[in-house]
Amino acid sequence: MSAALSPVTLEVVRNGLYAIAEEMSVIVMRSARSPLLKEAGDLSSALTDAQGRLIAQGRDIPIHMGVMGFTVKEFLKRVPVENLSEGDVWFLNLPEVGGNHLPDVKAVRPVFFEGRLVAFAINLAHWADIGGAVPGSYVPWATECYQEGLRIAPIRLFSKDGPERHVLDFVLSNLRGRDEREGDIFAQFAANDVAGRRLHELFAHYGAQTVAACFERLHDESEEQMRAALRALPDGAWEGEDFLDDDGIEDRRIRVKVRVEKRGDEATFDFTGTDPQALGPVNTTYYIACSAVYYAMKALVAPEAPPNEGCYRPLRVVVPPGTVLSADPDRPVVGGNHETSQRAVDAIVKALAKVIPDRVQAGGPTTSGLLILGARMADGRWAVYYEVHGGGEGATTGKDGASAIRVHMSNVMNTPVEVVESEYPLMVEELALRPNSGGDGRHRGGLGFRRAYRVLGPDVTLTTMIERRIVPPYGLFGGEAAAPFRITLNPGTPRERDIRGKETMKLAQGDLVLIETCGGGGYGDPAERPAASREADRREGYVT
Repeated sequence: MSAALSPVTLEVVRNGLYAIAEEMSVIVMRSARSPLLKEAGDLSSALTDAQGRLIAQGRDIPIHMGVMGFTVKEFLKRVPVENLSEGDVWFLNLPEVGGNHLPDVKAVRPVFFEGRLVAFAINLAHWADIGGAVPGSYVPWATECYQEGLRIAPIRLFSKDGPERHVLDFVLSNLRGRDEREGDIFAQFAANDVAGRRLHELFAHYGAQTVAACFERLHDESEEQMRAALRALPDGAWEGEDFLDDDGIEDRRIRVKVRVEKRGDEATFDFTGTDPQALGPVNTTYYIACSAVYYAMKALVAPEAPPNEGCYRPLRVVVPPGTVLSADPDRPVVGGNHETSQRAVDAIVKALAKVIPDRVQAGGPTTSGLLILGARMADGRWAVYYEVHGGGEGATTGKDGASAIRVHMSNVMNTPVEVVESEYPLMVEELALRPNSGGDGRHRGGLGFRRAYRVLGPDVTLTTMIERRIVPPYGLFGGEAAAPFRITLNPGTPRERDIRGKETMKLAQGDLVLIETCGGGGYGDPAERPAASREADRREGYVT
């Protein structure tokens, strides 16, 4: 059956699947209520086969895409196939069900053709609030998962008859911003509804047997491409490590360590030596560790291999239980999703720099750079502003790093100033590049930026969840480290104070919060930087 598959049909089906995944993400952005989704695009979409094996994904966020390769498989362990029906949409956020952290809520729709389950459509949306102790549901001082918000085991919110209103009310009653969350939920439903119809059209046009054969061929082709890319590398073993600034509770660095061993057309990533699980919310799941590995190998080794389950078959991930990368289910995890995951990526980059120095880049803003400002409005509504902040890209062997950009595992856009000021009691008073923040080198790192928020209303809570504030972005091959993140309350006044990277505090009307993001690390010996480049750095304001 597979051998007789027409290559033309395969390509049409392949691109049809990608188009469906892309359309899902567009629908969420155009339908959602929260600026976090409709402006920043903190969401992802994917399709799996009936067994939950990833077959296509949108061009979304790498942190999400790795875990969604596990979500449906784990979902099916809790919800048997015989309990699924046409028109169902199930929601879940449990980290132990192929997940990452509670704000990332996944909507799963089974797709049937001629009475038989043939695929799943799944989308993930970051809800601006999922309940918990503080607005925005990031609790820097959390020591157990129950403080972080509503934990949603797989639950059906929609059937063929429409929303399950009583269940939906249960969910919405346990979080802030009920109206906004309900709009986001319906946006996720709409995306899956369209995906289900598009998949049904694809199966109806080509037949279930042909489309199933395409699924298998897509897996096999991606597997072979990854194996070929691995065969092109020398055999060997290399180690790398990186450090979290702290866990929000204890004032100590936390190590993430990896040993990469490549033999023939397979590679093993062993995280033995990573520090034990933390008290604070920087723990994460095995699925996130896999996501970090998959991202790094796609980006550095096999960028042309289509990302699906077959692509990752040659990769083995070993994570000892009880470490910060595979914590117990009752541990807090909200920051681990986008902070600890990127420490794993940086550790892999440092390891592979020894064998592919021409493909890696120095350290950059591999952190969310997250500020959350939660405000209770005059009419009693909650407005939760969730903003991630990029920085300077690390330099490479061939070029300087870009400035004011997101790198690696995140792909979230910034919220436009006009939206910030129209939706929240805030004014953005400054948005500018941060001179002298990039690391020096033969090629210099890019610049971070400054963004200042003036608080216009009372009763505002600030929460931070940031790395690269103490441990700066690293340089490579003699390049210098970059300036780290810095957050200051009321700079230049008698009330000035430094804000920690993981902290919750109350703000007063008129307060100013200034975030200065990190630069990128340099690459190569600074003495080798050409004089013309030095002059351009001064002329263009990169250094003062």
